[in-house]
Amino acid sequence: MVTGASRGVGRGVAISLSTDGFDVFATGRSIQSAELPPAINRIRCDHLNDAETGAAFDEVRSTAGNLDVLVNSAWGGYERMLENGQFTWPLPFWEQPLHRWTSMMDAGVRAAFIAAAHAAKMMIVRRQGLIVNISSWAARKHIGNVIYGVSKAATDKMTADMAQELRPYGVTAISLYPGLVRTEAVLRAAEAGWFDLANSESPEFIGRAIAALWRDPALAERSGNVLVAAAVARELGVQDVDGKQPLPLTIETA
Repeated sequence: MVTGASRGVGRGVAISLSTDGFDVFATGRSIQSAELPPAINRIRCDHLNDAETGAAFDEVRSTAGNLDVLVNSAWGGYERMLENGQFTWPLPFWEQPLHRWTSMMDAGVRAAFIAAAHAAKMMIVRRQGLIVNISSWAARKHIGNVIYGVSKAATDKMTADMAQELRPYGVTAISLYPGLVRTEAVLRAAEAGWFDLANSESPEFIGRAIAALWRDPALAERSGNVLVAAAVARELGVQDVDGKQPLPLTIETA
């Protein structure tokens, strides 16, 4: 299951996993109109609504019977970066639009927690599974704005503690850091001159890295860790859709 797969990173992950042979269930508020391959199972779901999240997992259970991988990509943090012609993303915390907290913390961190709880119940009985929480270097340094950093730091801590509780059941949880991903929102911002895409990644690249991780015999040893997608790709021989291997960002270069 890939949450938030209507666009952006989630959409790219869903496409890559489906291409790689996974039976993919993709969720999102506008998933029915998303540009996705026909093989992908679409489940309309607003992850701010716990009942809808529960119903989505019920559908996976009734259709597939089990769940191997959950990728928590749902969040609205990159929405409404431009408001009334102003790029509000880097404003100081006292000038940040308050909707950004809901987009990152409720539709992001909380949504990932609820989805992971449902996934864990399916995975622990089979003593296998992988939960991937999409995070960012913003957890470790100031990038963009305060709310962004808070949400990503919370994601990393949540992942580490989940991994500790899941370890006895053979289920792995990791935080995964993409680089600069060419999502629809990022491409629009790049056109306005706010991003340099020279070392960027396609949304599908993240899904390729996740597929390689799932097949890695040493996957369990990574549980609880923060992984950089581009570094994992280099280690496991994964290339982007254009045949390139993006340079892994570091805390200094992020």
